[in-house]
Amino acid sequence: MKKLVSLLLVLTMISTMLVGCGTSQTNKSGEKSEAEKVIEQAEKMTLEELYKKAIEESKGKTMYGIGNSSRGATAATGFIEELQKIDSSYNGTIEWSQPKNNSIFTLLNADITSSSHTYSMTLIQDGNQIQSKMLDTGNLLNFIPKEWKEANGVNEKENGHPLTLQTLNKVFMFNNLGNKTYTNCWDFVYEGSSPLFMGADSEPVGKNFLYMLTNDKYATYLKKAFDSLDSTKQAYFQTTIDEVAEDAKNLGLSGDNAKYGLAWIKHWCEKYNEQTDDGPICNELVTTSAVGESGLLVYSKLRSVEESETVSVNNVTVAAYQEDYTGIGGYAYKHYLQLVKTAPLPWTACAFIAYMVTTEEGFYAWGKDMGGYSANPNINQDHSQDGFVDGVDTYSAKNDRGYDWWVGEDGGALVVEDPKYCSEVSFNMSDWIDVIIGNKGTTE
Repeated sequence: MKKLVSLLLVLTMISTMLVGCGTSQTNKSGEKSEAEKVIEQAEKMTLEELYKKAIEESKGKTMYGIGNSSRGATAATGFIEELQKIDSSYNGTIEWSQPKNNSIFTLLNADITSSSHTYSMTLIQDGNQIQSKMLDTGNLLNFIPKEWKEANGVNEKENGHPLTLQTLNKVFMFNNLGNKTYTNCWDFVYEGSSPLFMGADSEPVGKNFLYMLTNDKYATYLKKAFDSLDSTKQAYFQTTIDEVAEDAKNLGLSGDNAKYGLAWIKHWCEKYNEQTDDGPICNELVTTSAVGESGLLVYSKLRSVEESETVSVNNVTVAAYQEDYTGIGGYAYKHYLQLVKTAPLPWTACAFIAYMVTTEEGFYAWGKDMGGYSANPNINQDHSQDGFVDGVDTYSAKNDRGYDWWVGEDGGALVVEDPKYCSEVSFNMSDWIDVIIGNKGTTE
């Protein structure tokens, strides 16, 4: 009897693991959920066909969406208008909510496990938690629109699993008044530096950035940048690099250059000046009183700077835009579009997602600003002259060089979030980082 019980326990564990790792989540009977069945059909349909299915499903009803970006509500208005062009009597609505304080995962899980279900789709960030809490569990389902997948220039491998609405960049900037320079990414963690940053625990995507620095690709970027430093700066960092070499092994990091990633992370966490949000960071850096200060913040914040005698975009330099800059220019995180597995209106959710990733109008709510790039290059807007005024290049820091430049090693060399990698290393890395931050007050 004991052997039978043990065998059943093993089989249960294996079954649970298979469900968590599979891309298709089924119920206990082995049958696909209604949302999965819809996705299977929807991925073969054109946008117009999806619109018709949405009209049929949601006429007179309200679809509820939830997201990390409030602009989902703006996109929803345009989507409803598209449906009404096909059927003037269509009277469905979309109610969009943006939860605060990173509570979106809690709200989604509560909805999925409740006896009645509200949310049909989500626009969500933080690849680490998405992978571990939502994708591996099957709570969120991936839908790849046919016209998105077939669009010229789309990279399904990089942006389709999970489906990416947009990539946003957070970049190193510094106040250029005075004599302090930042021509290497190690300069931001060099002696005397105190870069403004939201904090590794206040915004999860910031912690994902740190996780990604241990990935061999980006650790190698840091190694190359270190090699270009002068001997004085190399000597300053070498002690830490040697110290964390053993940590790299203990953390299960196999890359040859992981110790450079850990050393950079250690100095960053010991030195950054924690701020509540990127807006205040930008507002500080552009002032005449912030001589020599630096920060890591959302690039698009520059769009809302109001020029005055003491405030100007021209008071800051985007570090990676310097011709002699070496190393990473910041990091890139993503907004992902997903269906909730218990979606009450899955056809409408699929159509709305397809609208946002295949049409200029659907992406406009995000694409109208610099620093946000659709995974579908055909619907991106050109922001390369956002700093021009009456044809004159007046605020060059606002001239966005575009996604391809920013993610290229020869361009901005951004550290791009990878949900799977973040979820793999976060268990050990999170504690390692927390210890450094926790000791910060005792070492200052």
